[in-house]
Amino acid sequence: MSRAVARTTLHGMTPPLPPAEELRILDMELRHLDARRVQLLARRAQLIALLRQPSPPAFPPAGPVPRQPETTAPRVQNVLLVLGGVLLTVAAIAFTLVSWGHLGIAGRSVVLAAVTAAVLGAPVPLLKRGLRSTAETLAGLGLALTVLDAYALHEVALTTVDGTGYAAVATALLAGMWWGYGKGLGELKGLEGLGSPRIPFLAALGAAQLPLLLGAVAVDASSYTTVAALLLTAAFDTAVALRTSARSLRIAAAVGMYGMGGWGVVTAGVLSWTATGPGAAVRAAALLACAAAIALYAAGRTPRRGLATGAAVTGGLLLVAALGGIPRALLPGVWTVPGYLACGVGLLAAVRGPLPDHVRRGAVRASAAVQVLAVAWALPLAVVALLGPVAWTGRVWSGAPSDLRAAVTVWAPWPADAAARTLVLVAAAAVLAGAARATTAWRDRAVAGAVVLVWATALVLPAVLRLPYAAGLSVQGLTAVAVLAVAGYARRTPTFLASVLLSLLTAAGLVLLSLASRGATLTVLAVLTGIFAGAAAHRRLTPVCASASLAGAALLACAVGAAADRSPAHTALLVLVVPAAAALLAARVPRAAVPVEATGAVAGLLAIGLAVTDAPVLALVLALCGVIAAGTAVRADRRWAGYVAAALFVSATWVRLGSWGVGTPEAYTLPVTVPALVVGFVRRRRAPETSSWTAYGPGLSATLVPSLTAAWADADWPRPLLLGTAALVLTLLGARHRLQAPLLLGGSVLVLDALHELAPYLVQLAGLFPRWLPPALAGLLLLALGATYEQRIRDARRIREALGRMR
Repeated sequence: MSRAVARTTLHGMTPPLPPAEELRILDMELRHLDARRVQLLARRAQLIALLRQPSPPAFPPAGPVPRQPETTAPRVQNVLLVLGGVLLTVAAIAFTLVSWGHLGIAGRSVVLAAVTAAVLGAPVPLLKRGLRSTAETLAGLGLALTVLDAYALHEVALTTVDGTGYAAVATALLAGMWWGYGKGLGELKGLEGLGSPRIPFLAALGAAQLPLLLGAVAVDASSYTTVAALLLTAAFDTAVALRTSARSLRIAAAVGMYGMGGWGVVTAGVLSWTATGPGAAVRAAALLACAAAIALYAAGRTPRRGLATGAAVTGGLLLVAALGGIPRALLPGVWTVPGYLACGVGLLAAVRGPLPDHVRRGAVRASAAVQVLAVAWALPLAVVALLGPVAWTGRVWSGAPSDLRAAVTVWAPWPADAAARTLVLVAAAAVLAGAARATTAWRDRAVAGAVVLVWATALVLPAVLRLPYAAGLSVQGLTAVAVLAVAGYARRTPTFLASVLLSLLTAAGLVLLSLASRGATLTVLAVLTGIFAGAAAHRRLTPVCASASLAGAALLACAVGAAADRSPAHTALLVLVVPAAAALLAARVPRAAVPVEATGAVAGLLAIGLAVTDAPVLALVLALCGVIAAGTAVRADRRWAGYVAAALFVSATWVRLGSWGVGTPEAYTLPVTVPALVVGFVRRRRAPETSSWTAYGPGLSATLVPSLTAAWADADWPRPLLLGTAALVLTLLGARHRLQAPLLLGGSVLVLDALHELAPYLVQLAGLFPRWLPPALAGLLLLALGATYEQRIRDARRIREALGRMR
């Protein structure tokens, strides 16, 4: 029994015992341990004596291992207490609802008073004896009885009183009584070291959530009054959460604060958004301001930095919602978002006052969130201005529109409230510019963001003002130049990257806009090519601007060819100027070699694609591309371009032969074989250890395999004769110089070619002999091989060794 009590004291939910009682238990445990030690020592002596005997007797089987308890004593105690409290509460409810009518008024009063007083007084002696869990259970039962007492009082003596109003008053009284009851238990003499019970305080806090809300419902209050009741309750919970030191009570208060406060804030926000007059808007703004005050108060008193910053952000957003709702109700709907944005920007002025750092940081983040939402509302305008011109790709040179808005709305509708959206972009850009000057931590990002917003404003402004088509194109061109200038003078990487990307986007949009008119297309492409070529002189802009200039030149070549009514194949010859220029520029400016060569390669592919419809011109284009690739391969770091040049030359030859109607496979394979054999010969001279398969295998296979295929399908004799002769020469050369590739390839082709020539005679000869003769000959051959098996193996090994000595 003492061990169970000790374990309960150490591990369970029961509070610590008085020192005298705990000392008594410890002494008892020590006596038990001494007795157990004596038993174990005696058993140890017996075992040692048994082990020293010559033949120790068999030990009896060990007894069953005692089962370990599946739960602890404190948990059992808590479960029993909870079940007992629940059963007593159920019994009390049944008595109140069912057996109440069997007693008179005096009897009812006596029973209620006696039972409630007895249950509420029972925790006092239990706490003095250290039975805190039992005391907590009985305290909870007593609180439940007080609720039943309040219900019984209404049903007997106050039946004419409104139920909701009575519930409001009753919950308020019960909350105060429960709180005082908990304080009284904690302040009893002799219990100072045990602490106050938790259940009365938690129950009081839960009951305190209802009086104001029930009172508002009882008097049929308006939505504004109900929201005020919710917010006042949340303010009470906030004060409790910030002032109490008990963790359980603080968590319960936080739950009430977030629950009642969130309900009130959402309802107040709906009232502010749906307000149709200044009075309603002001009342809703007052409610939101009250919620903001609660959040800011919590932010100022919360010791934890993260929670304080979050509360400050919430307070800032609620202030913006409160102040922004008033102009929304007074001004036209087009100014709704700008009004909220103005309030969010004005929130930044508050951070300059004597505020804690976390409050200031939260206000700044709240203002930033409002600005981000406002910019997101304005972004569709910039999206239409940027992507709307894509529709001109299907209506090239169909005629210039009247103004720039018509040019960007070919397929996309123009967003409403364009002026207000533009104003939002301007305001956000101004705020970011001011932030870049005021702070150093976020200066780079603020400058980059300001550049993006100013660019977006310049992009949409011509369409918003409905400038004429030519004027709008000029403004777009100036925007591209301005952004390039910013990139050239930018000292920070974020600003530089943003400016470069924006310049490319502006140029692409300008090209798309110019597709409406032939003159505009030629002019814009020529101007953009010159602008990017000039900007490429700046060292930081060279890679991007040089590539952009080459891309513009390629598009300009296509436009010039189309304007001159030239076929796409002949326009491809003009486009080839761009890959040639790219190869020369890459050799002169190594730091821009990779992007420039990539642009030149794309232009070359464009030229090849344009020339596909005309085979002779395609052959010429491929050959010229091969010349450019060969020129690039002259550089030491671009030797790999030689393979590209070879492939292009071979492709040009094949296309030309195809255009002439040549069907002989050797005409297609020999242009590959001869250069490959030359390259292999040069390689073996420089590196004698190179295998003949590496040096000559690809080149020989490129001609021998297609020629053999053609010879087997050819009924005439010249091709097989020439192929056999060539194969015989290769076989002799391989044997003479001891090279595997020519020997084996030539010999294999020679044998196959000879079989092809002998095939008709073999077929005729097979018809003269009976069908049993081939199996008989095969059997004799196998017998002969089996008889000379060892000699055959020796001959095969010699042949393998001879081939192994070749290269």
